[in-house]
Amino acid sequence: MIAPCKLLVVDDSKIMRRLITEVFDSDDKIEVVGEAADGIEALNSISRLAPDVITLDITMPGMDGLTTLKHLMIRGPKPTVMLSNLTREGERTTFDALRYGAVDFIAKPTRLEGGELEAQAQDIIAKVNLAAAVALESVCYIRATPRDKAATPTTPRRCDRVVAFGAAEGAYGALLKIIPRLRPDLPTAYLAVLYAPPPHVEAFARYLDDYSSVRVKRAVDGEPVEAGVCYLGAGAEYLTMVTRSGRLVLQVHPAPFVSRRGSIDRLLFSVAEAMKGQAAGVVLSGSGEDGSEGLEEIHRMGGVAIVQIPQSCLHKGMAHAALARCKPDFVLADVKIAAALNGLR
Repeated sequence: MIAPCKLLVVDDSKIMRRLITEVFDSDDKIEVVGEAADGIEALNSISRLAPDVITLDITMPGMDGLTTLKHLMIRGPKPTVMLSNLTREGERTTFDALRYGAVDFIAKPTRLEGGELEAQAQDIIAKVNLAAAVALESVCYIRATPRDKAATPTTPRRCDRVVAFGAAEGAYGALLKIIPRLRPDLPTAYLAVLYAPPPHVEAFARYLDDYSSVRVKRAVDGEPVEAGVCYLGAGAEYLTMVTRSGRLVLQVHPAPFVSRRGSIDRLLFSVAEAMKGQAAGVVLSGSGEDGSEGLEEIHRMGGVAIVQIPQSCLHKGMAHAALARCKPDFVLADVKIAAALNGLR
């Protein structure tokens, strides 16, 4: 019998700590081995209890959650799920937590009784179990400094290569490990589809732009594709690229069947057609199979195919589907993908 993963619950509220502990009473894969009421107590408990996974609040007296997370990643990384009123999708605090090393996030339960609590409890259980299965290699503090936007060249540059990313559940963290590390001086443009609501993609683009050497922006229909720029589209859109009058141009239109999840494949197919051997496709964390056919097409056309190694994915479905369909050039942890892209010639 496989031993359950050991969980440390960190929250300044005794009621919340008890609630989270009770949530895992019904799960035989996770065992709560300790609780901590603040960051200092949490770090001491980690040394003593050696948990496999942690839930961490942000607002706590003394050492807050983000500071605790930084210390944790320096001392010895552990898969950490932020469990706070401040960690909602699209919020800057959430992106900070992921950049500091958290592997996932969830808002605290808003009700302490009834059916809504049961649904929230199941969500917490699922996220902690997924986090516990992430390879430690991908649990790290992403060191990045704000970009001096005034010093960033604004003269459009022709691109000789286009890299297309497919990202879904769990891929915020992967993109944070990749895009800030991309070299801006290469003749390469970057396009990414992220399965998240458009307002959250907009917020994420602004956040990435602050910490990346390449410029990051929301993809806009009809915009020319430039080297040194990363364009983000939402899963509810079809983001594609065409050659028009000798120039590469973006096309952005609402996806007619969002629930079918074909936006990543559409992007990869368009990049394969336009760039042939100068295309590269990257399939990251996510559930389902979107991206596997498009990545196969990029590979067939002589481009470079990269798959995030499933062990480093929070959701492993897309990576497994891509590996089953084609033989990629690289299968890498998210922390190593930027170096591979920077080294393409």
